[in-house]
Amino acid sequence: MPADPLPAQAPAGLPLAGLRVVEMGQLIAGPFVGKTLGDFGAEVIKIESPEGGDPLRAWRLQQDGTSVWWQVQSRNKRSLALDLRSSEGQDIARRLIQEADVLVENFRPGTLEGWGLSYEVLSQRNPGLVMLRISGYGQSGPYRDRPGFGMIGEAMGGLRHLTGEPGRVPVRCGVSIGDTLAALHGVIGVLLALYHRKVQGGPGQVIDVALHEAVFNCMESLLPEYSAAGLVREPGGSALPGIAPSNAYRCRDGVVLVAGNGDSIFKRLMKAIGREDLGADPLLAHNAGRVARVEEIDAAIGAWTQQREVDAVLAALTAAEVPVGKVYTAADIAADPHYQARDMLLEQTTREGRRLTVPGVVPKLLGTPGRLRRPAPRLGEDSDAVLAGLGLSAEQIADLRERGIVAR
Repeated sequence: MPADPLPAQAPAGLPLAGLRVVEMGQLIAGPFVGKTLGDFGAEVIKIESPEGGDPLRAWRLQQDGTSVWWQVQSRNKRSLALDLRSSEGQDIARRLIQEADVLVENFRPGTLEGWGLSYEVLSQRNPGLVMLRISGYGQSGPYRDRPGFGMIGEAMGGLRHLTGEPGRVPVRCGVSIGDTLAALHGVIGVLLALYHRKVQGGPGQVIDVALHEAVFNCMESLLPEYSAAGLVREPGGSALPGIAPSNAYRCRDGVVLVAGNGDSIFKRLMKAIGREDLGADPLLAHNAGRVARVEEIDAAIGAWTQQREVDAVLAALTAAEVPVGKVYTAADIAADPHYQARDMLLEQTTREGRRLTVPGVVPKLLGTPGRLRRPAPRLGEDSDAVLAGLGLSAEQIADLRERGIVAR
């Protein structure tokens, strides 16, 4: 059996300390899984192409030639720059995965099989391997071979139809939510499979996550309403159709969001805005009655907010114990004391020595909290250490580097 590829990187206090993960994904969904597992102590070895690495390294704002997004997505990981299109690279990957607990990949279905890295091949060497596969449409079905990105999954999953204003072109939420939802479902699948393996003594298994299915799983009553009454839910703008009042309201200097849809909350809200008449109306005591008169209620709330500034509205409704909030920008988040108090604004030093504020670790485990242990790696930074751990000599590593199969 080959030597341990890398020493354990996580202290014993982290819940996933000792778990070894090989990440073959790129861009968003697969790497978000690796980030999440790494935040809680997993040893994550990211395999990247020697020719530029993960494309995310060059996405959006860059400093010192590297995306600042990369600094978040690849923290707590090690980078092995390996050409998986070569037979030598494929053999190295098989040897590395032989010692892993989890393999994460988000290539198009069939890609790993073409490289000789199918689950059937890998599980012969490592029967306990948990393999997470994230793709646009899943590993089966008539669409499996289509290329799929998060935005397509959001559309097919039903989300894009509901975003935006009625009668207008649907809009995206501003981030790659489809990819992230798929990643979070992938993390759940990995933990379930590991639990089954450890507690029930079962073998490893494949987890098949499709982007559109992860989105669809979060679509609440969308399908049952269509099944029960032929109802096709339509976009509602800033409101939540069928729930009242729950909307965005203009103020003198901005916008506030108010969720006054609980029965007792509605009464407190109406009292706070000086409309006790609506709060005392028996026809508005429950949600169904309020939905029928939602335009009247929204108009009353809007008339009150438009005469006040955002901070005054927040203060008044918070005092009345009504859920209310303003629309946060990045600047608001960076200055907010609640974010700071809950360690959601972490200071990180990049490999180039720059200080950068990055999102904190979620979820919050009070006994064994996750942490930022190491910054995102340079391309191939850990290639030599990983290959040496697999038993390759310095001469063999130099030869592989000379032929472009590995890089550092």
